[in-house]
Amino acid sequence: MASFLDETELLNRTGPGTELGELLRRFWVPALRADELTLGWSAPVRVQLMGEPLVCFRDAEGRIAFLQEFCAHRRASLFFARNEGEASPDGQAGLRCAYHGWKYDVDGRCIDMPNEPPQSRFKEHVQLTSYPGVERGGIIWAYMGPADLMPALPDLEWAVVPADQRYVSKRLENTCFTQAMEGGIDSSHVSFLHADISYWFGSGPLAAPKLLTGDTAPRFFIEPTDYGLLIGARRNAPDGGYYWRITQWLMPWYTFIPRDGDGAIGAHAWVPIDDTHCMVWSISYHPDRPLNAREVEFCTNGLGIHAVCLQGTNIPLQNESNDYLIDRRLQAHMISISGISGIGTQDSAMQESMGPEFDPSRERLGSSDAAIVASRTRLIAEARAQAAGGTPSGLDPAVQRVRSTTAILTEDASWVEATAESRRAVSHHYVELP
Repeated sequence: MASFLDETELLNRTGPGTELGELLRRFWVPALRADELTLGWSAPVRVQLMGEPLVCFRDAEGRIAFLQEFCAHRRASLFFARNEGEASPDGQAGLRCAYHGWKYDVDGRCIDMPNEPPQSRFKEHVQLTSYPGVERGGIIWAYMGPADLMPALPDLEWAVVPADQRYVSKRLENTCFTQAMEGGIDSSHVSFLHADISYWFGSGPLAAPKLLTGDTAPRFFIEPTDYGLLIGARRNAPDGGYYWRITQWLMPWYTFIPRDGDGAIGAHAWVPIDDTHCMVWSISYHPDRPLNAREVEFCTNGLGIHAVCLQGTNIPLQNESNDYLIDRRLQAHMISISGISGIGTQDSAMQESMGPEFDPSRERLGSSDAAIVASRTRLIAEARAQAAGGTPSGLDPAVQRVRSTTAILTEDASWVEATAESRRAVSHHYVELP
């Protein structure tokens, strides 16, 4: 039987060959915003995923690939490589290393080695690690798993709605992805950390702040699903009945945030860069209409789940080095528990303050942490099943077509049955898969 320490190590390690890392590589990975690759032939872009330094590029034929960053010859970075097309001396599309001219195609094969004799066949024995890439939903996705087990592209609702119905951002967070992701399914902290939402944002994405702060001890109900977990947080409603916030957690790193009213739906993807850093993808989308000017401004100003980053980087303007621009006066006057603006930044401050790796042996979890315990248990079970030759759950696009929701229900109503329709992503956004 696996020990507690073994399970902690499993959840902290995502590199090649690790149990969790091999599980995560079975899924398409959100890697870059589409606008980070220029139109036509693209300059290589550095990206690190699960401990693997890579460069992403789009070749002259429009194909996207992720290659290991370092040339096989002397390990010079291919970030400095020239992206060549048919007009190049060898007439082939690919990346040419700036150091000695070795050239690689999208499959990682060395196709030209100009510093070797013409008759040399050395290049035929040189191969870089290469992963395929595709563009969908304003994101460049990488698949890093076995080629013969490649799943269909993700069918998350935010990835298939028209572009004007979606806003996507990303930010660096200095902690392991599991610790960050758990904040996305912890509905109890909303009553505290984000209790000042009305001060910062007006009504913002939550139309019912009093429902969140009136009952600060929600009772959690967890339903395992074929895509992950359905999480119900039940609070007492002021006029009787229950206020339900229902969160979706989709394998292996997606969360959908409950919304009130007709505002934009929030979603996240928590993607490991390495064992102590992750990229937090934040998505605001509306399933039925374009985002309006106020909603877009809300996103770009970093007032909700998004964050303003330092120009040309994914580093948030509010970060650990400046204490997230905390305002102690707001704390002193009981206006804000954290004194930090922005839902996403508030989350980052708390999660980064916990350290780069989580250590369950030092935690004291309670009943409000049921979703966190369930997600850890699920990831461990999925990783071990995958290692034994099983197929991870959540790969089928049909099971990804879900939403989060909120509801006020009578005490005797079934929260699962009563919200079934509002949790279903509408079908007209989807194209039937071959």
